[in-house]
Amino acid sequence: MTKFADVSDDKLIVKYVEGENEAFDALIERHKNRIFNYIFHSVKDEDLANDIFQETFVKAIMTIKQGRYVENGHFPAWITRIAHNLIIDFYRQEKSENVQSSDSTEVDILNRKELSEATVEDNLIIDQIHSDVRRLVTALPANQREVLLMRYYKNMSFKEIADRTNVSINTALGRMRYAILNMRRMAVENNIVLTM
Repeated sequence: MTKFADVSDDKLIVKYVEGENEAFDALIERHKNRIFNYIFHSVKDEDLANDIFQETFVKAIMTIKQGRYVENGHFPAWITRIAHNLIIDFYRQEKSENVQSSDSTEVDILNRKELSEATVEDNLIIDQIHSDVRRLVTALPANQREVLLMRYYKNMSFKEIADRTNVSINTALGRMRYAILNMRRMAVENNIVLTM
C-alpha cells in the first residue's frame, strides 16, 4: 500500500473503479482510525462500532461501484457522513423498537407476539426458513459461502475474515455483498419466503 502513499483519495477511487482493489484498501488504511474513532465516540460500544465501521465501507463500495460517487476532493467528509447516517439509523431503529406510547388505551403492551410462546405452526415455519437458508447458503460459490459462514455463524469481523482467507478487506466485503445478493436472487427465483 506504500505505492499509494502520495496518491490522492479521488485518484485512488478512480484506480479502484478501474479494477485495482488495492487502491480501496489504501483508502481504508488511510482513514480507518479516524472513522472508527468517530463511530466509537458516538456509540460507546466496540462491537457495534466495528459493525457500523464495516457497514460504512460496504456502503461506500456499493455507491462507488454504482457510479454514484462524485469526485470533489472531499472523500473524508463523504465517508464520515455515511458513518454518521448509519449511526443515526441505528439509534432510530433502536428507538422505534423500544418505544410504546402509554397514551394509547387500545394497546396492551404485554399482549405482543414476541412475548408469547411460539405455536406449532410458528415452529414449523421457522424450521422451514432455517432449512431454506441452509439450502441457499449451500448453493453459493465456495468463496462467498466461506465469508458468509465466517461472518454470520462464527461472528468474525471482516478484518479477521480477510486475514483468515488471505484476501483484502475489500475482497471479503465484496464476497459478502455478492453472497447476500445471490441468496436474494435465488430466493426470488425459487419463490422462497424467508420471513414469517
